Amino acid sequence: MSGPLAGKVAVITGASRGIGRGIALVLAEQGATVYVTGRTVNKGDYYLPGTVGETAAECTERGGKGIAVAVDHADDAAVAALFAQVKAEQGRLDILVNNAFQLSDDLLEPKGFWEKPLSNLEMWDVGVKSNYVAAWHAAQIMVPQKSGLIIAISGFAAVTYTYSVIFGTSKSAVDRMSRDMAIELEPHNVASLVMWQGLTLTEKARDNLAKMGDQMTTSITSMQGSTVEHPGRVVAALASDPEIMKRSGGEFITTELAMEYGLTDVDGSTIASARATRGSPIWKPISEVDYRGK
Repeated sequence: MSGPLAGKVAVITGASRGIGRGIALVLAEQGATVYVTGRTVNKGDYYLPGTVGETAAECTERGGKGIAVAVDHADDAAVAALFAQVKAEQGRLDILVNNAFQLSDDLLEPKGFWEKPLSNLEMWDVGVKSNYVAAWHAAQIMVPQKSGLIIAISGFAAVTYTYSVIFGTSKSAVDRMSRDMAIELEPHNVASLVMWQGLTLTEKARDNLAKMGDQMTTSITSMQGSTVEHPGRVVAALASDPEIMKRSGGEFITTELAMEYGLTDVDGSTIASARATRGSPIWKPISEVDYRGK
């Protein structure tokens, strides 16, 4: 394998399809060994296309090495087994992208939180708790090797009402978690940061827009959508950045990072930032602002 990420090992959670799949493909294309996790193993297990095996196979076709691992990120034992497998097979871990998020079926229904079932807390279980568990295991590999990058996929919901109470609360918690992890990881040269993803034209997003686009706010539907590989290009650039520690602890709008790194989408287009309509990040990198004890 060759490329800027040759020799690097990555774990991408929730990569059967969507943003996770796009990130996995780009990292593999640049030479990384990519562990693809997700619950969809067989075609037809889910109403949308994509399986962990298909993503892993495409990663290998792209020039890297894809390794499919069936993982329900609500199952802590399965997650522990995943990272034990990575350590045993590779002896290292360079990149963790916490992308898995359990979107409730009634996410787009315009009801109050008290009208929706408590089972919607599944978005907290796989989206917040799952991020912590995966990062906990990843840090135990990264800290001894004195290097690593943990990225959480979040979004403007951290500052702008989006979909539901649990959804927005989950994204806010992920952002704060990532910032505080950065503080504790800094002495070990391991970076932790958040990417604020805008409208990404995933399989699910396309389906939702077709079925319920009229129920979404115009601040979302008016956004310029990107392909799933656009955030992957940004993750790859971050993973190759020799000064990545300067970004640790920060929240970054994906499209703005792409502009900084001179990246376009797969069709050559530059994706506009939604900062003006959706809001601005709260947390700056800890290299710029020392939040300890304040």
